[in-house]
Amino acid sequence: MKTVLKKKIIILILLFAVFLSTTAFKNDFFEIAKQIEIFTTLYKEINMNYVDETNPADLMDTAIKSMLDDLDPYTRFMNEQDVEAARINNTGDYTGIGARVKTLKDKLVIVEPYKDYPADKAGLKAGDEIIKVGDVLVSDYKDDSGNLLKGASGSTVKVTFKRNNETKTATIERAEVEIKAVPHYSMVNDKTGYVVLSKFNRKASAETSYAIRDLKAQGANRIILDLRGNPGGLLNEAVNVVNLFVPKGQLVVTTKSKVKKYNKQYFTSREALDTKIPLVVLIDGSSASASEIVSGTLQDLDRAVVVGARSFGKGLVQRPKRLTYGTQVKITISRYYTPSGRCIQSLDYWNRNENGEAVRVKQENYNEFKTKNGRKVFDGGGIFPDVTINKIKNTTITKAIVSSDLIFDFATAYYYKNPSLNIENFKLTDADFKSFKSYLKQNNFSFTTNTEKMLNKAYEASVKENLNSAITTDYNTLLSSLNTSKDKAIDEHKAFILKLLTEDIVKRYAYREGLYEYYKLNDPHIQKSTQILGDTATYMDYLR
Repeated sequence: MKTVLKKKIIILILLFAVFLSTTAFKNDFFEIAKQIEIFTTLYKEINMNYVDETNPADLMDTAIKSMLDDLDPYTRFMNEQDVEAARINNTGDYTGIGARVKTLKDKLVIVEPYKDYPADKAGLKAGDEIIKVGDVLVSDYKDDSGNLLKGASGSTVKVTFKRNNETKTATIERAEVEIKAVPHYSMVNDKTGYVVLSKFNRKASAETSYAIRDLKAQGANRIILDLRGNPGGLLNEAVNVVNLFVPKGQLVVTTKSKVKKYNKQYFTSREALDTKIPLVVLIDGSSASASEIVSGTLQDLDRAVVVGARSFGKGLVQRPKRLTYGTQVKITISRYYTPSGRCIQSLDYWNRNENGEAVRVKQENYNEFKTKNGRKVFDGGGIFPDVTINKIKNTTITKAIVSSDLIFDFATAYYYKNPSLNIENFKLTDADFKSFKSYLKQNNFSFTTNTEKMLNKAYEASVKENLNSAITTDYNTLLSSLNTSKDKAIDEHKAFILKLLTEDIVKRYAYREGLYEYYKLNDPHIQKSTQILGDTATYMDYLR
């Protein structure tokens, strides 16, 4: 326990050293030193004198996380596992079974096996529940059970898993796994190329460049760049991707901070791949950070037509700082600004509402900026597309359905009930939606709205004040009305739910590669983009 306590104190002191290394904190030297001394004294006294046994590591974890939570969602302490996960995300390479796995308390669930990688070759499928790795029961393993699947390339691991209530085994030979930044590219028609850029790791610009060169060799003279669902990544790779389409020496993004050395401008540094090819960029509410730099810069420079829905609005820059024992702290150091001067950040974490929640800038307070050709664009967070299609708001109920994993589980059940499927013409029916709603009820799906929470608090207060007998009937009537409203809300989000179900089901039969092929035939964003690119006058009108 003393070793853990010492380790945690060292981490805190190193955090202190990071603060002191920046100019902004030097003037606060006495106040920081004072607070550190108070904290370490308190921490020691609690652990030495509290009536029950304490866990110094847990106490320190709580202290650090609570301190950072008060800042923003991106300033985070990273343990050794987090650091390794960040390395994999940035490089795109690791050794393992080649599958996306979800760790639960008593099992490891295969979320998505990657085509032709070890898990896939061993016959594992999405929805398989690994309950035993080698001789170790997942339910008995105290640490992160996902680590049981790791090992050297060429080594083997035997897994016991459940599928459709049957227990099976498989032996997987681990291998080097490459996570592509560009998982798919192909021709939509004889003139239009389609490139999916899913993350900004170290290979992003190189893979995007290769894809576009290949598509041009196949006859593409216009490009759709799909950044939907892309959470971002490395800033320099965002600059390099922009550089594929704009000349050398062009300002791409500016970072602004209270610390002078973090105030920087990033320019393109190479000759462009193609400055003339017509370009559409697809974004949605999950396109964030580096995706917003690329889409926002290309929009500001009138180099591309942006299609989709307003992006996420993550305009905060983080930098990792090394601590001790292989840990790091990732600190927000500045904000992003596009060439026109727009700030990408949507939520204000430093001026919260009365509930302590970060607030979005109101539309009436948006500031106007101008693109290179003089078009009006606005800040307020995120990048607003030139063409908006099927804007779907992710509400409380849709978030609850997704987080329940019932869409994933329904897709698994659907796959085993329907052994074959014509992917090209696949479309879920009203009967399928009705079946999914029944599935929700069978699995006791429920969620609590904010209205319900407030109503429950009001009722609890009435009980304390002995007023509940007078309002019980009205309370129950309101609860019944709320439940009816929740059922209607599921119907109101039918299109969004069916979209998520369709995507999950298609991947079961044709992997992620097949999903992109399905998109080319059925996705309204790609269809609209193809239409825009196919008419030069329409394309140019959007950019004037």
